[in-house]
Amino acid sequence: MSTGTADTTLSDADFERVRRMIKERAGINLQPSKHSMVQGRLARLLREHRFADFRTLLDAVEQPRSALWQPFVNALTTNLTSFFRESYHFPMLADFLRAQRGPVRIWCAAASTGEEPWSIAITAFETLSESVPVTILATDIDTDVLDTARTGVYPLDGEKGLDKTRLKRWFLRGAGRNSGLIRVRPELARRVEFGQFNLVRDPIAFAQPFDVVFCRNVMIYFDAATQRSVLMRLHQAMRPGGVLFVGHSENFSSQTDLFALRGKTVYERLAERTVREPVDA
Repeated sequence: MSTGTADTTLSDADFERVRRMIKERAGINLQPSKHSMVQGRLARLLREHRFADFRTLLDAVEQPRSALWQPFVNALTTNLTSFFRESYHFPMLADFLRAQRGPVRIWCAAASTGEEPWSIAITAFETLSESVPVTILATDIDTDVLDTARTGVYPLDGEKGLDKTRLKRWFLRGAGRNSGLIRVRPELARRVEFGQFNLVRDPIAFAQPFDVVFCRNVMIYFDAATQRSVLMRLHQAMRPGGVLFVGHSENFSSQTDLFALRGKTVYERLAERTVREPVDA
């Protein structure tokens, strides 16, 4: 570390090192065009921890059991979300839920700042009677966005995906110094469990399989081999006949041994069969 002025110029060699590190840790395939973005995001980490240059920072990140790994990953993940984003998915989710006859388990595998899992929860509780048990797990690799998601507090003027009826039913409006903010109501908040999960590295060791998985706009950041590996892991986490929701620009129709297309970027998890192993990611 240094108390002097940091060198915030990211060399080509250091950028290639960052690309390797984030690929190994989080599966993210950073394109060469992201050099300036990476420099800007990591410069904040550089200054916060008072490193003299990027090489010294990266050396520290790669130390065994380094506490800097998580801030490094947090800095390089992209989080763009909103309530009821890609809104066509939620009526499809409601239709699927109406057909269920028992407890429902849902996994939101890229929770970001929480708008997506809260949208899922609202849909579930508007669709099913209170007598149907619904479990919702919301995870993300980024601990910073999970902190926001857990609080369930958002700026009122930034949540355009919520209509007046849902705002009144599912949120509390702030007053005084909290004016202009909304908070998820306790009866909704207690139905969603948040936790950190790395889709590329963490073991699939859930107690029971999921009926529904949302994994939207995540795998666009992975190369083909990593996508295949993650899809196999999602397949492992789901029950046959369960549904997977992916992002509008993600297409996995070629993965015919794992999933079958059932709607606009919605896939059904197929029954067990011989699965092709991925090449090394």
